[in-house]
Amino acid sequence: MIKQFIGGVAFAAALLTSGAAHAHRFHAGMTDVTQNAATGSVEVVHSYMAHDVEALLAILNKGESDLTQPEDEAALRAYMEKNFYMLTADNKRIPLRWIGMSANADTVMVFQEIEKTQVGAIARIHDTVLVDVLPNQRNTVNVVGNGARRTLTFTRAAAEQEVPATK
Repeated sequence: MIKQFIGGVAFAAALLTSGAAHAHRFHAGMTDVTQNAATGSVEVVHSYMAHDVEALLAILNKGESDLTQPEDEAALRAYMEKNFYMLTADNKRIPLRWIGMSANADTVMVFQEIEKTQVGAIARIHDTVLVDVLPNQRNTVNVVGNGARRTLTFTRAAAEQEVPATK
């Protein structure tokens, strides 16, 4: 399911660098963590405002960025791996596999997967994506599994949170 969202990066990068993205006052990210019953894996889909990701990459690269370039995707991947992760109940990091990313003039989406794992294995989530460059960044993470939906909001002051267990 994740793979169908991947693509169009060249077109998106052209739009991002064309000035189509404009500044805004509200900075938000949305992440959905869901169980895929067919594969037995957890799918993680992040969505961020393209303008914010473009600003982040410009800082990381000390200049312009182009998401069609492998080095810029690699920089985003390394940044995501440092700033978004999940932990088990015994504080072990759960390995997230990078699936890919897609972008358009408004949105950058990042796709990750935790292979052969149940949502219930996630005890804590750490999410500081973009809060280091955008002080008012708010990231919402929806965790869906075991018939329940848990929503967590991450900010600079609330970088790591426990995922409430369900019965």
